[in-house]
Amino acid sequence: MKNKIFKYDFLIVGGGLIGALTALSLHKKKLKVLVIDDKLKIPLDQRTLAVNANSKTFLEKLGIWNLIKTEPQLIKKIIIKDYINTTPLIFSDQKEAMGSVIYNSELFKIVRQILKNLKILKTNININLNNLTPNKPVIIDKEKYFFKKVIISVGKKIISDEKHKGIVIKGGDFSYVGFFNHKKDHNNIAYEIFNKEGPLAILPSPSTNNKKSTFIYSSKEKITYKKIKSLIKDSFSHSHGKIVFYKDIQKFPITPHLTKYNKNYIYVGDSLKSIHPVAGQGWNLGVKDIQTLNYLIEQYPIESKIFNPIYYSKRLIESTIYFGFTSFINTLYENHNTLNHKVIKIGYLGLQNFNLFRNLFIKQAMGRLNLFD
Repeated sequence: MKNKIFKYDFLIVGGGLIGALTALSLHKKKLKVLVIDDKLKIPLDQRTLAVNANSKTFLEKLGIWNLIKTEPQLIKKIIIKDYINTTPLIFSDQKEAMGSVIYNSELFKIVRQILKNLKILKTNININLNNLTPNKPVIIDKEKYFFKKVIISVGKKIISDEKHKGIVIKGGDFSYVGFFNHKKDHNNIAYEIFNKEGPLAILPSPSTNNKKSTFIYSSKEKITYKKIKSLIKDSFSHSHGKIVFYKDIQKFPITPHLTKYNKNYIYVGDSLKSIHPVAGQGWNLGVKDIQTLNYLIEQYPIESKIFNPIYYSKRLIESTIYFGFTSFINTLYENHNTLNHKVIKIGYLGLQNFNLFRNLFIKQAMGRLNLFD
């Protein structure tokens, strides 16, 4: 039938991890979903994901968590140190692990295969977002489609388009990601060290012997891989023993942003916002986007004119707080002066001495605090 129009509830542009998980969660709600992606194959990504407690629960409810074959590495404790304060901040929860570390590529392969099995994924599809409008026919792969809602999940490249770009911070920062083996057990502890050149995070990596870790180092300074390795050895040889680095270290630009509102689209993941990796919460905030979307579907008809603005307003609150907080913390540590040092010390004292602040920090890090729903 030449004139047939395929009618769907949602079109998701971008079949990355957050876009794919959005599709699966909507499909589970018996909604008709189509995902399109401009790539034919899954891009190689050797990085890990720090999955907080809330995101783990989300993956469990989707039936995905148990499909991960490589045993996730638990994060039972988080230790934060800096070059200003003499004592570390130590965070843990008595009831459950604060999070888990898994391989990005493994989860991605699982989710993409499910999409293929459901026949709701089309790859190698390039489409101009500016010509894409909900409730109007659109041609995809020579077929005519009609979508009630359009979800954008194309990652940080959304900011290259002026129609979507909102607030963008271009500070020239880069993050460096790699792995290393070590002689001592990491004891399921994650670390965040604020050095003068930038923050360094060390996470336990999936392994059979608890002797493999991954790192992410961020800085606006020009820095060599040799210096990064030296910094890690100086900071962690005592706790981790002899350190042997993997050959590959990946480098990524850091461009925190908030996407401006557009009535035609629902943005999820890094298409809505990206934050400085100092908090390690970027991917977990993407899961919160999906959860908010699912919640609103239960409250409002998706055809409602208020659906998109309510979603955006709800997610903007938490996104803005993380965007502002991480950028502020990074600025405080990057700019070395007496005032900044005093502000950092006050924050440190608050987290050390006030249980209310500590508990709020822990619950928020775990994704268990829902102040913005």
